[in-house]
Amino acid sequence: MEFDLLGWPEDGPRLRLDYRRFAYAGKFVTAGTGKTVFRDPDAPLTALDDDRPAPTGGPDSLPPLAEGVVAAVAFNEDRTDPTTLWLRYVTVRRDRRGDGLGPDLLRRTCEAAADRGYETVRIAANNPFAYEACHKAGFGFTGRETGVAELVLERPADVPVAVSRETYQSGLDRYRARDLGDPERSFLAAREGAEPPGVGGLHSDD
Repeated sequence: MEFDLLGWPEDGPRLRLDYRRFAYAGKFVTAGTGKTVFRDPDAPLTALDDDRPAPTGGPDSLPPLAEGVVAAVAFNEDRTDPTTLWLRYVTVRRDRRGDGLGPDLLRRTCEAAADRGYETVRIAANNPFAYEACHKAGFGFTGRETGVAELVLERPADVPVAVSRETYQSGLDRYRARDLGDPERSFLAAREGAEPPGVGGLHSDD
């Protein structure tokens, strides 16, 4: 697996992903955010259960369709605090979900942020699965929400944060109070009373 820092927000990197295989693909074409990726060029593509048309070449202004990318993160600096980096979008290729790529890429992106001098990294999670992945990457729930009801998590850029069970469960309780689908409700029921993942040390196979 190859980690690649495509550039910081001021560099304007653009990444074109197959929207049939990646969520938020359109968010990565824009140049307003920095981007990191994991590449696995030797991993075969699985058959698609998606009858939408394949991406076309598009206008000349678009970058070529990314090859070998299995996970990507887009980020930008906080508008009022130059020591804080916000991770805005995280996407994992659909056939590679569950392999631990999301948390691993979040951790590597935090390390790059620390090397660049950022002190804090924040992310907003809009569902309990993303919330869990963020905890595996060493983030902790802050108790705050964004204006669109996403839960805000943060960590020091250079080290994962230790999270108590009470704090972890308080975020899950926010989701439990919402109208969610069966997969989310089943997940939340399974995590009732559980310790946060990553407590006592993070593991690359999470």
